[in-house]
Amino acid sequence: MTSSRPRPAPTGRTRTTAGPATNTSPATTAGRTRTTAPRARGAVGVLAVLAFALSVSACAPAGSSAGGGDVGAGYSSGDGSYSTWDPGERGDPVDLVGTTYDDTEFDIADATGGATVVNFWYAACPPCRAEAPDLAAIAADYDEEITMIGVNPRDDVATAQAFENTFSVPYPSIHDSGARAVAAFEGVVPLSAMPTTVVLDPEGRVAARILGQAEPSVLRGLIDDVLAEA
Repeated sequence: MTSSRPRPAPTGRTRTTAGPATNTSPATTAGRTRTTAPRARGAVGVLAVLAFALSVSACAPAGSSAGGGDVGAGYSSGDGSYSTWDPGERGDPVDLVGTTYDDTEFDIADATGGATVVNFWYAACPPCRAEAPDLAAIAADYDEEITMIGVNPRDDVATAQAFENTFSVPYPSIHDSGARAVAAFEGVVPLSAMPTTVVLDPEGRVAARILGQAEPSVLRGLIDDVLAEA
């Protein structure tokens, strides 16, 4: 299925290209940085994320320098850069399961549509708040074409639901207090900043990742790429 939505072609985006998205250590996947358009393909090295999810105490400001900078123990700021993986480069499906803030069980195996968009966030994160209206609009525009799910490893029910009500978020978020959902991405794709947005293909494999605040035109382009594979 090919989307007919117009796609601005942003330039100046910094990407890192490397080998396939498999369970490797950062030392085995040395990458290089270049400027490219959304459809250029590549992959980045992987790093552990579970400790980050449990210890992060600040989130990435929008417009950070390429590659990010340290802002605290176990934390690296995001710059909005994105990475993609061709179908043949993708690793195993992500086993994403959890309970949402409205006490509903979520399992990626039950996801519908041609892509799943996973957004990692928490309420006190300024770029998470800045991108929330854009993500809500994307969820509404694509509707049944995709499944959209948030993952929040920090906030209690009241805090998360207040955020969802403030920004009229139309999709649920997993209450990931035990970091189980975050751990599902360990060794598959780096999650070294909040927010981070990951696009999964229909098989649940990582197809793309945006590190930091998502530029709407870039995210829409990444979703369209995955939908076009069907």
